[in-house]
Amino acid sequence: MIPQRDEPLFSDIALRMLMNTVSHPIEYAKVLIQIGYEPIPPRPTTTLFGQPALALPNVFQYVILIDYFAVRYIKNVDGFTGCYRGLVPKLCAYTVSAVAFEKTSKCIKFKDEPSKEIYDGDLEESQKYKKCIYEFIRDLISRMIGIIVSHPLDVIALRMMAQFVGGETKYKSIVEVYKENGIMGYYAGLLPRLIGNAAVLMLVSSCTYAIDKYIISDRELKPYAVSTIRFIATTITYPFLVVSHCMAVNNCGLIAGLPPQMPIYNSWLDCWSHLSTTNQLKRGNSLLWRYYTGPQVIINGKPIPINKYNFHLQSTT
Repeated sequence: MIPQRDEPLFSDIALRMLMNTVSHPIEYAKVLIQIGYEPIPPRPTTTLFGQPALALPNVFQYVILIDYFAVRYIKNVDGFTGCYRGLVPKLCAYTVSAVAFEKTSKCIKFKDEPSKEIYDGDLEESQKYKKCIYEFIRDLISRMIGIIVSHPLDVIALRMMAQFVGGETKYKSIVEVYKENGIMGYYAGLLPRLIGNAAVLMLVSSCTYAIDKYIISDRELKPYAVSTIRFIATTITYPFLVVSHCMAVNNCGLIAGLPPQMPIYNSWLDCWSHLSTTNQLKRGNSLLWRYYTGPQVIINGKPIPINKYNFHLQSTT
């Protein structure tokens, strides 16, 4: 569960913004992967089990290897500041979301809710359950409001980053979103993002309660268990993030969101169906081992990617 606080800790927000700034080039490369941009053809390799496969550069290779696309490629094409496209609206979105979450959380009160000062181990079973339910409802409402009010800023951040695909400079302010897609453009990709976050909160809340009741009684071990559960829940719901980012960019007037780079989707369910069919719902999830899973043929025992996702049929010589 997300801890409740009596006062907004803007020092925490400042620290998170610093971390976001430092890690932005990696997140930038990850966003490009999520929306399906792979300018470097996959190379033949083998899996851990010795099976032939096509390897794509991982996120860390994006940063440190000369011969791969990645952040270094972004720097070569866009200059050093190009590695920080979309950073300002991204930081603004995080700040707005954090403040909205904090304010909303403080406003939601329940008459018979157990005091937050009381340790869970000192509560009766019925009180523990009630406290868990109330905290879940509070966190869910606060998180949804935080996402809704900050989503327009996330959309402009994603589109600014997606401009790299076509070398465009169309999106410079949030006003451009309205010019291209109207009011609804500000909430492109919102629904899958809300569903994904709600699913994470539900999984974390229910699993934490079950672990607290049946497995772990040691108070000091619980934070580690919660962190592990959150990581697993985030991994499970990762496809919703990919779909959300694709829909935020789809049909927005950028090359990244138009054919042949990306089909024009009728809805996020259409996007989900297409990515699921092509086994692309998890793209960008792995930081180390990335394999090309799109259409391919086997020639002379070697996998060769078919002309799709900017890859061309390669010679086997």
